[in-house]
Amino acid sequence: MSNFSRGLLKWQRVNGRHGLPWQLNPSPYRVWISEIMLQQTQVKTVIPYYRQFMKQFPNLKRLAKADLDEVLHLWSGLGYYARARNLHKAAIQIMEVHKGRFPTDIEEVIQLPGIGRSTAGAILSLSKGQRHPILDGNVKRVLTRHRGINGWPGDKKVEDILWQLADELTPNQRVAEYTQAIMDLGATVCTRSRPACQDCPVMNDCFAYKHRQQTMLPSKRIRKTIPVKQAIFTIIKNHRGEILLKRRPPTGIWGGLWSLPECPMDEDIKKWIEQHFASKVTSVKEGPIMRHTFSHFHLDIQPVQVNISAKSIGIKDSGEIYWYKPEDKLSKGIATPVARLLQDL
Repeated sequence: MSNFSRGLLKWQRVNGRHGLPWQLNPSPYRVWISEIMLQQTQVKTVIPYYRQFMKQFPNLKRLAKADLDEVLHLWSGLGYYARARNLHKAAIQIMEVHKGRFPTDIEEVIQLPGIGRSTAGAILSLSKGQRHPILDGNVKRVLTRHRGINGWPGDKKVEDILWQLADELTPNQRVAEYTQAIMDLGATVCTRSRPACQDCPVMNDCFAYKHRQQTMLPSKRIRKTIPVKQAIFTIIKNHRGEILLKRRPPTGIWGGLWSLPECPMDEDIKKWIEQHFASKVTSVKEGPIMRHTFSHFHLDIQPVQVNISAKSIGIKDSGEIYWYKPEDKLSKGIATPVARLLQDL
């Protein structure tokens, strides 16, 4: 065991994170759910979502049998909804291919939707004590600073070096503790900005600390200007005050979630609604533009309130259409900006 690993394990015992919900009875299923939720999301945000999710889906069988709408509803607000869709797909695949048992072979785990090498390693390390290196964002930051590795960690050549280093440093014993330790160190001490170097157990031989390069490592990706896209969301209201929701396509942004019908930018809104929903429009009113930011672009949403006549041809609830009563609790998966627009109403 290296001095690096020893230092982390000693630090973890006293300063690491203990008592998190997924650390209690750390079965592969429970750890898997937490690892997927923790991708791109902080622990404090994940905890209430995780507890509610496990209450609704305490085991693989329940998750696999659930309707995707139930899963997306519990995921609403966490973002990156492909994670939820892949969880559901993976649960079904485990029931069908692995007879309901979460696989314990890392290659089989990697074959599941939404699981890469690092996530698979974390699941099997934390739940089964198997020796697998991990390389999430926190670990990349710790290793690049400690060993002074230049280059953007997402670059294939740099990532290969980091994987080799992660494997060399992962001990043969106490793997679960070490895996938790290096993740915790990156999340709570070796943070992206203002790292608490004086609290770090491996500070003395850290390249970045010695050379005052904490702000320079890891090397940043050269970012392009984030583009801005526009969309028109129609808030179609009938004579009973119900609002029309439409399920989005299964792929793309907010895939499978319920949303407000999106009118193409170059269309006349009134004509478009009358054509697509066979409804007579009685009034159209634009609301203030709302900006929603994704990781790779800004989306400027123009909400448009539209009232339709009571004499219009009836649009019935279906698998793709749903009339939402504002006074009712919405139990469907819905995108965050849509929820905000409905709340404003």
